[in-house]
Amino acid sequence: MNKKQWILFSLINDAILINVAIITAFLFRFAGDLPIFNFEAYTSLALFITVVQIGALYIYDLYDIEEAGDSWNIVSAVTKAVTLGLILNVFLTFFSRFFSFPRPVFLLAWLLQILFLSGWRIVATRVLKIKWPAQRVLIIGHGEPASEIINELNARADWGYEVVGLVCSNKQHIGRRVDGARVLGTIDDLIPLVRSYNVNRVIVASPIAHREMLEELAYSSSTNVRLEVIPDLYEIYIGKVDHTLISDIPLVQLTREPAPSWVYLLKRLSDIAGATLALLIASPIMLIATIAIKLSSPGPIIYKQVRVGRSERPFNIYKFRTMIADAEIKTGPVLAAEGDSRITPVGRILRKFRVDELPQLVNVITGDMSFVGPRPERPFFVERFKKEIPGYGERFKVKPGVTGLAQINGGYATNARNKLKYDLIYIYHQSFLLDIKIILRTIKVLLTGRGAR
Repeated sequence: MNKKQWILFSLINDAILINVAIITAFLFRFAGDLPIFNFEAYTSLALFITVVQIGALYIYDLYDIEEAGDSWNIVSAVTKAVTLGLILNVFLTFFSRFFSFPRPVFLLAWLLQILFLSGWRIVATRVLKIKWPAQRVLIIGHGEPASEIINELNARADWGYEVVGLVCSNKQHIGRRVDGARVLGTIDDLIPLVRSYNVNRVIVASPIAHREMLEELAYSSSTNVRLEVIPDLYEIYIGKVDHTLISDIPLVQLTREPAPSWVYLLKRLSDIAGATLALLIASPIMLIATIAIKLSSPGPIIYKQVRVGRSERPFNIYKFRTMIADAEIKTGPVLAAEGDSRITPVGRILRKFRVDELPQLVNVITGDMSFVGPRPERPFFVERFKKEIPGYGERFKVKPGVTGLAQINGGYATNARNKLKYDLIYIYHQSFLLDIKIILRTIKVLLTGRGAR
């Protein structure tokens, strides 16, 4: 059984046992009889109750077998999850006005769910053999932290961990065994070693040196590795730390997915609703912009251009034309700059108030863009920036946006390196509250022109 099969197996088991526990609780409460009036309150909400309870189990990491721990940890996590699910489901039945759902059944089901959900997990973790994906680990550094992490990884060999070797700063150690692993090279050999040994996880067990080399590894398009560090105290002091654990050793992951898939689903639904509403509200402004562009300069009203989206997929972006027609016919692709002579007088006003971006609401509805995200760039500049700026490829992990953190804090002429810093801050700290804040700041720019330079 592999990890995906384990998750599916867990979901099916939980869904069945959650409902078996509730039905058993009914049978206990009513001495083997199922009164139709009371039982219909359950059957009407069974799907919602199951989803809520599975959601609570997910919150407490009960679908991540690596976090299972010993039997006591499983019982503790299940108890917390079932208790949370009970509270939420009591509220659900109250607000749904299903007052015929007996409260004693909830309490009996709470106890039975803890027994059933804990019991099968404890048995399964002891009996089932799960085929873990191979995790070939390269350790940077030596000494006590490196030795400790190597021992822990060797103890978890059944989970797919394999320490391929060490990287350290002393060339004389190459080929020797240090701290329980063979030294393969120095930090200068890091990227070739990752490729030649098919490494998919790198753990930095000493103070970070050669920052540029690690940045290149983290953002290299030719390697796909998970990069983590054992943090020093100062690294914890300076800001929020999202961490994982191997045994009791904290690891800060430098390369990670920006957000879980359910966040993108909710964001997609809100994008469709928000863009449709925004188009209706903005239609008078868009009509005025259309007339102004048509009367002020020859050329098309809407400007279509190829941009690069999520996973580097090209798409056509739509904007109100703010430059003279065929502005790049002689120069080729050129980034806009302060005082750009190609921008028309009307275009300058449209840019100041970000009105030229409004047609991109159509891109949001079609799914090429989101309301909030990194601004999409042209393929020519994407290829250039990927070569010049470490980490530029990270911005393609999410959909581009009509507006973003870089746009409300800078302007059209802000350089690509600074824009990327804002983009990465957004990508790895995105939330609905942050999106709302950015949208409100964007509305301020639309109304006042402030914040756009």
